[in-house]
Amino acid sequence: MKKNFPVTQKDLINSVSEEMSEPEFLSLIEENMIPIQQFFTYYRCAIMEIETKFRVLNEQFSLNGESNPIEFIQSRVKSYDSIARKLFNKNIQPTLEDMEKNINDIAGIRIVCSFIQDIYRLADCFLNQDDIFLIEKKDYISSPKKNGYRSLHLIVAVPIFLENEKRMVKAEVQLRTIAMDFWASLEHKLRYKKDLPAEKLSLLAGSLKECADESARWDERMQSIKNVLES
Repeated sequence: MKKNFPVTQKDLINSVSEEMSEPEFLSLIEENMIPIQQFFTYYRCAIMEIETKFRVLNEQFSLNGESNPIEFIQSRVKSYDSIARKLFNKNIQPTLEDMEKNINDIAGIRIVCSFIQDIYRLADCFLNQDDIFLIEKKDYISSPKKNGYRSLHLIVAVPIFLENEKRMVKAEVQLRTIAMDFWASLEHKLRYKKDLPAEKLSLLAGSLKECADESARWDERMQSIKNVLES
């Protein structure tokens, strides 16, 4: 049976009756929060598993006498409010089962690399591991989005081992260069400046696309320099 729960804190408050006793209120909170907390714990565990795999790969390259391909790793579990908005926008039922089935990026890991070739090499090494199951791959480096966004996205399932069971948990892994990450971070901030007139927003979108193209050229030039040095 699917477990329904209040999607937002406001829904939870509205579900409380004025005649509800204190024990009943505490029971309602416990009934809703414990399954949700357990649900999010699975995704935090998946993040730890995936981060460890990439850190091991980074260490291995160093032991082989190569430079570390990973500059830094960032991760997050999608916020409760953000998930609620996604449920509403995609018309997904507010159940833990439907969230798990239909939302692939509750757990997100971002791997920022030095060079473009590092991205593909790391991704291949990661996906070749026998406990990583690829669900979907989107290459926005070879085929950028219209706004100039570049990154390699992997939707994967990874096993986590609990006290009495093994669970497969989905996560989104994004691999990008420093230049790609810098552009994406600024574009994300500017995209939410919604108080600007449409004409100015359109002009800024064009400028951002030019910046994305320029940063891509820098990535290509730096990769070419690295290839010459290594050859």
